[in-house]
Amino acid sequence: MKKSILLLVCAAIAIAAAAQERVFLPSGEFKFAERDTCSLWLDIWNPTPGSVTSIGGQQKPTVLFVFGGGFVGGERNNGYQRQWFKRLCDEGYHVVAIDYRLGLKGVSWEFSMKFLHAVEHAIDIAVEDLFSATLWLIEHGAEYGIDANNLVVSGSSAGAITALQAEYEIANRTKRCPLPTTFNYAGVMAFSGALYSHEGGPYYKTEPCPTLLFHGTEDKIVTYKKMKMGRRFFGGLDPLAKMYKKKGYNYNAYRFTGHGHEIASAMTRLIHEELRFMETNVMRGKKRIVDTLVDDPDIEIPDWASMDFRAIYK
Repeated sequence: MKKSILLLVCAAIAIAAAAQERVFLPSGEFKFAERDTCSLWLDIWNPTPGSVTSIGGQQKPTVLFVFGGGFVGGERNNGYQRQWFKRLCDEGYHVVAIDYRLGLKGVSWEFSMKFLHAVEHAIDIAVEDLFSATLWLIEHGAEYGIDANNLVVSGSSAGAITALQAEYEIANRTKRCPLPTTFNYAGVMAFSGALYSHEGGPYYKTEPCPTLLFHGTEDKIVTYKKMKMGRRFFGGLDPLAKMYKKKGYNYNAYRFTGHGHEIASAMTRLIHEELRFMETNVMRGKKRIVDTLVDDPDIEIPDWASMDFRAIYK
């Protein structure tokens, strides 16, 4: 009887240990900012032991990730994101996933300047929090093997808007940018993102860092095209890619024909395009321009992907 109990206990311990091995956990969690309403944290995920962490003696960049959720929800390390983080870590990359304040939480949609100002505020405070996380990495990153001058900022949906907006503020050295004047991200990867400007069509005083854009042409949540109201501009992949091409900027643009907002969560599926962008355009500094229409009917379409953005802010 005692032997049977002992065997059962050993089996339970073995099952628990195996389950723990399957759970992909960050190496550390750190508070990077304290706000009036909340504390903001980031997770650091290290490269998988034995993975290739450099190319030609050059360290691979750290991917700094901003989650999506319409500025009303989301979290920095949910299941599908962790799957993507693990793929990046297996390829030798550090990953940092951050919190930010959700500026549209509790805000109802209405066609008014009030709602527009709420959207502007939500983007502004998300960018402010991304900059705070970046400053924390500039100060503390080396302690954890992270080169803060080698960050590729990436985002999904609202996070992609935040990433693109942050680079816009840096390239234009606006008052909203508290980063050192010599700093810039090594690259941007935006999954279903857009850029906001209240000064008409967007322009960059200095060339933006290499930028990778993924977007569904039928996206009803974050526009693939552009919207204008007076001098206010909000534009997705299509107008941004046209501007980058005209200016000769370093960019890759993948336009998923017939697809909607599901591209915001397709990071793992698109890993090969991401790796080639980071290893060629970012690390090697080559201006490898890609601007292509992709027809991929196998991309999974979750129920939420076909929503209209108005449905998010009921």
